[in-house]
Amino acid sequence: MPRNPRNQIYPANEDLPAAGGGGALVRLWRIRTELLVVAGLAVFALALLGATREGRWVPFILLTSAISVPAATRSGRNWVVAHFWCVVTRHRLQRICLETTMHTRAGRIPLVLWITPSTTGEKALIMTRAGISAEEFEAYAEEIAAACWARSANVYRHRRRAHLLIVEIVRRDETPGVTSPGLDRLYGRHAWVSLRPDLEEPPDLRTEVVLPRAA
Repeated sequence: MPRNPRNQIYPANEDLPAAGGGGALVRLWRIRTELLVVAGLAVFALALLGATREGRWVPFILLTSAISVPAATRSGRNWVVAHFWCVVTRHRLQRICLETTMHTRAGRIPLVLWITPSTTGEKALIMTRAGISAEEFEAYAEEIAAACWARSANVYRHRRRAHLLIVEIVRRDETPGVTSPGLDRLYGRHAWVSLRPDLEEPPDLRTEVVLPRAA
C-alpha cells in the first residue's frame, strides 16, 4: 500500500520536534491503571495482615476467594487477559505517537481517553491535539498495528466531532455470537466514519432512506 503523504507533516528541512513527557497530571493519567492495581493490592495486603493478626479468618477466606474463584474460571481468566492487552495497547499507542510525527510541535501526544476489549481485539477512544487529525492516524495504520503486535489497525472518526476517533486493534477473527462490552455498546457504530474505502461505512440513521418502488 503506498504511503500517505500526510506521514510527513513537517518540512524536510526542519528537525522533528522532540516529544515531551507531559506534565505530572498527564503522566499520572497515562499510568492510571497501574496505579489503581497497586493501590488495590496494597489495600488487599493490609486487610489480610490486619485479619490474620487479630485471628479473624473469615475476612481472610473471603478476600482470597474473591481473587482465586474468578481466576479459576475461564471467563475470569479471559477478562484478565483482555484487560491486560488493553493496558499494553494503550502504552503502545502512546509510544507510536512519540516515535512518529503524531505529536504537536510542543511535544504533546493525543490522549487515550478510554480503551476496552472488543470481539476482535481492543478499541481505543482518542482525543487528538491541535494540529493532529484522524487522517494522520490512518496514514500510520500499519505502524500502529506493528507497534501493538496486532494483525491490523482501523481508524474511525466521529461524524460530528472531528477531534474524537476510535483506533480498532484487530488481533483475531470475530467470534460469532460474542458482543463487544465497550465502545460499540456505549457510543454505537453509527456515530463513527471509517477512513478506509474498503471498509463498510455504517449508515447514518438520521438520513431518510428512499426505497425503490416496485413497478
